[in-house]
Amino acid sequence: MVRHLAGLDEIALDTEGDSLHHYPERLALIQIADRADQAWLVDPLALADLEPLGKLVGGERPQVVLHAGDNDLVHLKRRYGFTFGAIFDTSLAARFLGARALGLDVLLREYLGVELPPSRQKDDWSVRPLTEAQERYAAADVLHLLALKDRLVEPLRAAGRLHWVEEECAALAAEAVAERPADPDAFFRLKGARDLTLRQVGILRALWQLRERLARSADRPPFKVLGDATLVALAVAAPRTVADLGKIPGCTPRVVGRWGQAMLEAIARAQALPESELPVAPRPPRLPSVPGPVRRRIELLRQWRTDAAPATGLESGVVLPNRLMRPIAEAAPRDLEALSRVEGIRRWRVESFGPQILAAMRTT
Repeated sequence: MVRHLAGLDEIALDTEGDSLHHYPERLALIQIADRADQAWLVDPLALADLEPLGKLVGGERPQVVLHAGDNDLVHLKRRYGFTFGAIFDTSLAARFLGARALGLDVLLREYLGVELPPSRQKDDWSVRPLTEAQERYAAADVLHLLALKDRLVEPLRAAGRLHWVEEECAALAAEAVAERPADPDAFFRLKGARDLTLRQVGILRALWQLRERLARSADRPPFKVLGDATLVALAVAAPRTVADLGKIPGCTPRVVGRWGQAMLEAIARAQALPESELPVAPRPPRLPSVPGPVRRRIELLRQWRTDAAPATGLESGVVLPNRLMRPIAEAAPRDLEALSRVEGIRRWRVESFGPQILAAMRTT
């Protein structure tokens, strides 16, 4: 496959994971297509080495065309160390044309009159062999991407926005993906956790840790072992017997029969902990206060964006994302060169909106 694709200018790529069925999630399928309507389904579970594919997508050619490819890129970068030389994201391209509905099915219907097969996103893509329906669905996700790209490029070029999309895609391709460390305090973010007593939080932590071990042991997503609401309800009730467990919503007879004893033991251990060993919610990091002039510039930028976005036909977050408001306001640039030095600003945004951005802040 790689030998064939290496001579092409562009390929389409998509992936399928198995997060709804396994834990930790694995990359279960890679779909690739060319302009000759030929599709390949690559099984990363059966291949110990994807290096040939990594070398293929790491160069300037072929360009890799994806749709809403953030997760696909993260999987391939983090799990396999892939780098990407050139990509084109059709979802991002449609957004720069002012589209509000960005689903692949919607765009294919609107631009190509193509109807995708019924969704199979809830399937367990790690099961082999794939069914014929799964193969059709997986292939359809990439077989039309190159034609969709063509239909999007034309109006983007006409609007003078093609280079905007190309710059955003280059940034997405180059974006580094860090390893995601386990967060020992993640249980504090469960809905209702902040309302618990110190002892109840201790029980919640013990149950959270137990669920993590059980999920990995059973190769099941944590929510299929015990739901978040069930964990909080257990922490509040602190049941002591199997009969008490059965009264908690989510503790079905199957759950109690399989994991009930382990749950009771975790609760008992947490009940026995001295108060000094109970978890205390970490304080959120204190953000530096925003000086008055900076706050004023942020408000001026927000007002300018609100006024300017409708004329572009774009969402306000495309014209000027929230993440850029404070850095621009703090830098207080007086010219385009200074504005271009703000991290993440993008050249296209400076060229197209830079004078307006500068003018919006000149009243401070």
